[in-house]
Amino acid sequence: MSRKNLVDGSVAYKGRKFEEAEQMFRKAAERDPEGATLEGRTAQLFLARTLHSRYIGDRSRKDLADSAIVEYQKMLKMDPNEQSAYKAVAGLLENLQKTDEWQKWVTERANNEAILPQNRAEALTSLAAKQNTCANEISDTEKTKKPIKRDGKDVFQYIKPEDPAELEKMRACVTLGNQLIEKAYALETDLVKNAKVADVKSLTDGQLKERLDLIKVFESARSYRASLIIQASRLAEMDGKQPEADQLRANSEKARAEFLELSEASKAIQAEIDARIAVEQEAANANAANTAAQ
Repeated sequence: MSRKNLVDGSVAYKGRKFEEAEQMFRKAAERDPEGATLEGRTAQLFLARTLHSRYIGDRSRKDLADSAIVEYQKMLKMDPNEQSAYKAVAGLLENLQKTDEWQKWVTERANNEAILPQNRAEALTSLAAKQNTCANEISDTEKTKKPIKRDGKDVFQYIKPEDPAELEKMRACVTLGNQLIEKAYALETDLVKNAKVADVKSLTDGQLKERLDLIKVFESARSYRASLIIQASRLAEMDGKQPEADQLRANSEKARAEFLELSEASKAIQAEIDARIAVEQEAANANAANTAAQ
């Protein structure tokens, strides 16, 4: 019966009959509230996604968003590493402008040592990204930077904001942001560290997808790491600590090189995935042509 409900619910979902799909998935989920079976876990996730889709179709129905969050949270109790459910909740909380709840949700994820390191890293990077934005909104203004020549190059010199409170706010954001992103960076696995030398052609299709998802998480982390070091260099310059600012700028270039290295590795994996899809499509087209010719 659960499998039938899943099939019927999926058909209804594809037909955008979301209320009907919700009923089918809810029935299947209620038969296995602990998620002991694949059918139970699938039904729980599909139920949450259906409620989510209903909310997207009518943004005034915030009750549907709240219900989707509850159902996604049930899914995460069944499988704490169900990353799509975690990200869906984070996205809904942000959309609903529940800033404090978003912060609590993502922080709990970042601190959860029972889940996969890449899932913690993704949460840590999300938190660090907010701090990077906070710092940049203060440092990247006409009043806090002026164009100058340095070593024959056109660059900006960073100046303290007029309001001392803004400087202290930036200092707090830079400090916390760098702490968070260093924690994310420290969670890199050997697969990530050795990504540039991986033989992508030897990997199965499933391994390619898993490897790409893994690398993308730390690619983002490395990007924000470089950005936050830049923010730290701007802060040092504002404080009149030019030698420290220069060193931090050099460090940011190294961090950016690490990001670009991982970015190239992810591009290589994506290129292999695309090449395999193209081969499969070409074979399918050839078979279709042969069948038509018979």
